[in-house]
Amino acid sequence: MALLAHGRSVVERALSDGQSHYGINTGFGSLSRTRVPAADLRALQQNLIRSHSAGVGEPLCVATVRAMMLLLAASLCRGHSGVRQVVAQTIVDALNHGITPIVPSVGSVGASGDLAPLSHVALALIGEGEVTRRGSTTIAPSASALRACGIEPLQLEAKEGLALINGTHLMAAEGALLLGEVERLFSAAISACAMSIDACRGTDAHLDARVYAARNQSGPAHLAARLRDALAGSEIILSHLENDPRVQDPYSLRCAATVLGAAWDAACYVKRAVDAELQAVTDNPLVFDGVSDRAIVSAGNFHGMPLAIPLDTLAVAIAHIAGIAERRTFLMLAANDPEAHLRPYLTPKPGLNSGLMIAQYTAAACCNEMIGLANPASVANISTSAGMEDYNSFGPRSAAKARRAMELARNVVAIELLCAAQGVEMHRPLRSGPVVEHAIQVVRSVAPPLTDDRPIAPDIAHVASLIRDGGFGRESL
Repeated sequence: MALLAHGRSVVERALSDGQSHYGINTGFGSLSRTRVPAADLRALQQNLIRSHSAGVGEPLCVATVRAMMLLLAASLCRGHSGVRQVVAQTIVDALNHGITPIVPSVGSVGASGDLAPLSHVALALIGEGEVTRRGSTTIAPSASALRACGIEPLQLEAKEGLALINGTHLMAAEGALLLGEVERLFSAAISACAMSIDACRGTDAHLDARVYAARNQSGPAHLAARLRDALAGSEIILSHLENDPRVQDPYSLRCAATVLGAAWDAACYVKRAVDAELQAVTDNPLVFDGVSDRAIVSAGNFHGMPLAIPLDTLAVAIAHIAGIAERRTFLMLAANDPEAHLRPYLTPKPGLNSGLMIAQYTAAACCNEMIGLANPASVANISTSAGMEDYNSFGPRSAAKARRAMELARNVVAIELLCAAQGVEMHRPLRSGPVVEHAIQVVRSVAPPLTDDRPIAPDIAHVASLIRDGGFGRESL
């Protein structure tokens, strides 16, 4: 709290030095050359929050909003934003009492901070927005919710409104939450890939550690090791070591470690960027030690490009995790390789039953949508604020696309798991390794083997939920 007090003292000195300081005694954006009289500085901050609460679309989920609030409070507490202790404390009090502002999901261009989403958070903190309470979906006025918890709505002083909304906290929150989901997706994808190798009676020769040492890429080497572990002890691999006429497997099996490993390396890059942002101060202007004219510095820490590019990259990585999973699903269901010993569409009665045929259509539809989602948001610029903000990041759109890609990828991997489990079971009494057999048990806990045609949608949904909740484990990036 000493950092907060020191930062605030810099702002208070600036109020009496006769100079113009952006966002402290001036207008905002292209109005920054307009000096605001001292008597209107409180109104300036309140008006900023009201005018910038202009989001549209479905509300962000509770987890995302609460993560935004936590990151906002942490950034303010680092002492470079020039706010009073009560500002950070009010955010923390709202979190602790389970108060979550209603925040529309669309409205930020990812520069000058996540202005609209954070303004809706701040609007609730000053008692003018809407919120939900822990354990309830009922929307209530924020003023009554705050007072019911003994929290006084904030009365903003100079600089404080700007500090509340001029950061990258939506992008960073989404990035942090997505990384946890990516770790769970990777674990499921590794299990699905290993299971598919055995379902197709493929080889593990391509997972030889010497191959990946020669390639000198860390991600592929890591994924090859994980796939070797997953297949260790497989009776199915041993059953066709001799007299198998196949020289090598299709890419979706043989190159799986390389493709998934490249996605792994990309996710690790995203994690480094997000970890750095979680420790950052991202508003403007910033206050520093000293009494010179450089104690308050206008700069661009609010710009979201350091997150936008990684989040765009994350959508690409997720698309590849799903894309190669769909190809393995196609390989199993087509049953074109007689050495795989699989029936078409993995049904005991091809023709009479269609089995898992249409599950692959669904996976293909998901992958097709991900192709569009992988197109980066950060490379297309639209300027704002009468040209003052002439190069924006659109990082929140990058995050939204990555989140949608994640939802779709879970379904694609769930479909592969359903197909691969059915395929491995066609090789009974032979068993795969303990890791794969455990994954099959997890699948079977929510989706019994397919013995006759039935609706597949519930099975896909149940397995996708297991992936989301870490039912197949979590790979730490």
